[in-house]
Amino acid sequence: MTQTNTKSGSTELARLLAEMNKAGEFPIAVLTDRHGFPIASAAAPGQDPETQSAVVALVQKTAAQVRDQLGMAQTDEISLYDTNGQRLVCRPISVNGHDLILAVLVPNKTASYRRLTNQAISAIRRAWKL
Repeated sequence: MTQTNTKSGSTELARLLAEMNKAGEFPIAVLTDRHGFPIASAAAPGQDPETQSAVVALVQKTAAQVRDQLGMAQTDEISLYDTNGQRLVCRPISVNGHDLILAVLVPNKTASYRRLTNQAISAIRRAWKL
């Protein structure tokens, strides 16, 4: 059973994340700002969206420093793999002038995620209302 977190975010955004998790069999997805403030999430029991949001912001900040030092263009994706093949995928996005991060925990290295995260990003941009 997936739990959605909407206390600080939109029900629609949490629903979109839950649909993506179901399709990709992802245990957790969060939409956070660059400071780690969780906007919306969908998570299986035992997963902590607030902790993941904070970690994702730290990963993004570190990646931005590396990117700046190397003179690279805007980051499209940051992935961290563990030795079991599980990976954290962070997709920085801009929505109506807000810098956000869509992060998903992909359970194994053979799982497809790019198409699903692209679809979720498009849906988030359509659903975003200020």
